[in-house]
Amino acid sequence: MAEDENAHPSPAEQVSRLYEEAEAQAAKASEELVGGAGFTALLGRVAENVAALTKLSGDTMDIVVRNLRIAGKRDVVGLARQLARTEDKLERVLQEVEELRDELTRAKPEADSDGRNARARPARRAAATRSKDSS
Repeated sequence: MAEDENAHPSPAEQVSRLYEEAEAQAAKASEELVGGAGFTALLGRVAENVAALTKLSGDTMDIVVRNLRIAGKRDVVGLARQLARTEDKLERVLQEVEELRDELTRAKPEADSDGRNARARPARRAAATRSKDSS
């Protein structure tokens, strides 16, 4: 009875054996295909075509954006540079203003001692010009 089982494999065993044979044949065919120089050349050309299509699609999108008059990447980059320059200039102006404030605060005590006389002079001038105008 053991001989009968070995002589006639079950349907599941037949399917398993056929699957393994098909897998082995597919693996061998794939290795032959990939191992050849033709596959390497084909793969290189496909990569070149993908790179060219990517560049073309990017250029096309740039043209579409430009024609729609929407700010594109180049415009945004240019505006970012201008904004950075303007911010730098503003920072320099603010530093100058702070330095001038510091100078004013240092010069203020000196002006307070002379300031009373300085304030009286414009008042005298204003009174003198009023009396000239009324005569």
